[in-house]
Amino acid sequence: MVGEIIRELRKARGWSQGRLADELSAHSGANISREYISRRWENGDTTPSAFWLRHLSAVLDVPLAILEDDDVNRRKFLAHTAAASVTPIIASDLLAAGFSARLDDLGPTMDDWQAKLVDYGTDYMTKGGAEIQRRLAVDLAVLQQQLDKPQMWAAAAWLMTLYAKTFPGSDGNKAVNWYRMAAEAADRSGEDDTRVWVRGRAAIALGYEGAALPIADRFADQALALSERPSLGRLNALMGKAHSAALRGDRASASALAEEGRRVFDRAGSYEQTSDYAVPWWRMNVFLSLLAARLGDEQLAGEAQEQAKHELPEELPRFATHLEMHRGLMLVRSGDRTEGVRQARVALDALPASKHSLTLRMLMAEVTDAAPSRV
Repeated sequence: MVGEIIRELRKARGWSQGRLADELSAHSGANISREYISRRWENGDTTPSAFWLRHLSAVLDVPLAILEDDDVNRRKFLAHTAAASVTPIIASDLLAAGFSARLDDLGPTMDDWQAKLVDYGTDYMTKGGAEIQRRLAVDLAVLQQQLDKPQMWAAAAWLMTLYAKTFPGSDGNKAVNWYRMAAEAADRSGEDDTRVWVRGRAAIALGYEGAALPIADRFADQALALSERPSLGRLNALMGKAHSAALRGDRASASALAEEGRRVFDRAGSYEQTSDYAVPWWRMNVFLSLLAARLGDEQLAGEAQEQAKHELPEELPRFATHLEMHRGLMLVRSGDRTEGVRQARVALDALPASKHSLTLRMLMAEVTDAAPSRV
């Protein structure tokens, strides 16, 4: 456990194992190698001695208790990881929010947090990721002070999942770490729906981005094992796992998972149209559109794109851009790389820069790098 904490805190600071070794050697006056940190500490073979724990505490800027105690207080870990995951420009906001929450024993009520969840679900669909990330960081600093009830852990899990989505899953660090903490927060809530939803949402986010696919599969498998009841969490897990299979070239599994996802959608799909927490018919077809493009299934891609465009709310132009870029990917997969890349680029450039998302930029890279389908 101590090795995992060292690794997470090191990554949160953006340090390599070599950088950590250099910092420790300079601070302690004793030499330690990158290999020792990797093979002995972070792999769990050896627990750092009291001497090294003191210096780790200093260079990583965390209380010694976080490194000494295997049963880590997750509120402390959350606070330190949150502080390392946001830009310094909002440090003042975070400090003010955290101290205000501590000084005000009452703080926001559960009803207040539920209202915030609703607002964030809608805002994520229409506003830029940078703005959402900043607001979420401040609210998480406040909520971190109130994690004394299961319902608060549930609210934290939902907000942390959304916060994870403001980082690219491909960076192998921040997004995945936040999804993992969101899953743990969901477990502490004791709410099965939340536990399934958080893991399913992580699976579809990573699967749609084409990032950290083994982790996407792991989250999906956990969600599917927790409950067989039709739900949005299960739907997201199935579609995330379907995208992961498609990207691995496993057409049979991708198609079977998508078909099961359709059946779950028929029983659990959303009427809410403009929330990130919802999966209405148009959004289900956005999932299917990209999946079909990845599989090189031109007929399914065209049908899904038409269905999605028919019901897509006008106030969500970013998703219309997704569909046009899926068309570009489909063209590349069919062998017309020049036209496919051109169409995807035109669609992305037509969307105001303030509406761009990390996912769209990753999708553009996928179109550019895609190879023609062998089918």
